[in-house]
Amino acid sequence: MCRIGSIKSKTPVQPSVVLRLMLPQQEGHDNSGFAMVMQDLYGIFSPYKDKPLLSLVCTQKGNRLVEDYMDAHNFTKLAEWLPVPNKQPGLDIQAMPYYVFRNYDYPEDAALMTEAEKENLLLDTRLALRKILEKDNQGYVYSFWPDVLTLKEIGDPSDIATYFRLWEDNGCLAAKSVVAQCRQNTNYDIVRYAAHPFFLQGYTLCANGENTFYTKNKNFQSSLHRGYIGFESDSQCFLNTLHYVHHELKWPLVYYKHTITPLPFEEINRRDDREVLLGIRESLANLEINGPNTVIGVLPDGNMITCCDSKKLRPVVVGRDDNMAVISSEVCGINEILPNRDQTRDIYPNEREVVLIDNELEVTRWKQ
Repeated sequence: MCRIGSIKSKTPVQPSVVLRLMLPQQEGHDNSGFAMVMQDLYGIFSPYKDKPLLSLVCTQKGNRLVEDYMDAHNFTKLAEWLPVPNKQPGLDIQAMPYYVFRNYDYPEDAALMTEAEKENLLLDTRLALRKILEKDNQGYVYSFWPDVLTLKEIGDPSDIATYFRLWEDNGCLAAKSVVAQCRQNTNYDIVRYAAHPFFLQGYTLCANGENTFYTKNKNFQSSLHRGYIGFESDSQCFLNTLHYVHHELKWPLVYYKHTITPLPFEEINRRDDREVLLGIRESLANLEINGPNTVIGVLPDGNMITCCDSKKLRPVVVGRDDNMAVISSEVCGINEILPNRDQTRDIYPNEREVVLIDNELEVTRWKQ
């Protein structure tokens, strides 16, 4: 079973806060990995918030391949953070040789591009780098996007934090939005790409649970968009559907929930918007999901969401104070980092709603 969590804060938080959120939930995960996506970055990345940040792990050869590709395609390196690991004996971590977090400036011709064209450039670059690194198993590229950093590692979450010095609160890494999970993808082969959260063109998502319609989702999504690749985890389908409904079709967010967990036909037929909902069921039936799951997502505008399966078979809770909102699989994690909040304001989302936290930490509950 997975355990997932996220933090949205008015002031930047460091990774240790996210780890303190996740580790009290230890009985709900298997200590097989830790991954996080940090957005709205501060610390060493503050001067480069509008420049794409490349997050990857690789071999020495893989690093050369990446640098050669970026040079050949006129990306200019601006800054980078190369973690200095704590290699104390006994740490449970399957470390790679190089961890690279590097800001680039766009090629000169990007000045004439629209925002959509820039988005496509960054996506195509990441996909090209992934293909290059996969050829000889030379590394993994997780994200290439402004103001986004992705770290994924195999091993014990506490040891991973020690290795990367994430407990030290040295101000190097900080962000106002963080999504995390403490588990590798142990339902299938352990592949670094399979670790949640997943990222695509400004959208971040992680899930707790299983998607028994994985094969149906995968086969349909593979034909929808070039960015829907890999499918190392059944939960990756949740991200692809969010991206497709909201980014490609440009539908209001509420229809994401109607796509993944559509209402029964008898209920749809009693509603004023039945024509829209029937159209979704007919055209996007292969994006419906099934099985126990909870989703946490972040949208390109920074809004954070959570929703559950149609029977609410996985737990989730939202807690907040004036400075921070937290989504967690278990309330014990929120108790650890927000012990003085008003617990009567906690939200336990039900199977028929989407909970959205905006950039002012205002909470909206959309009923399906």
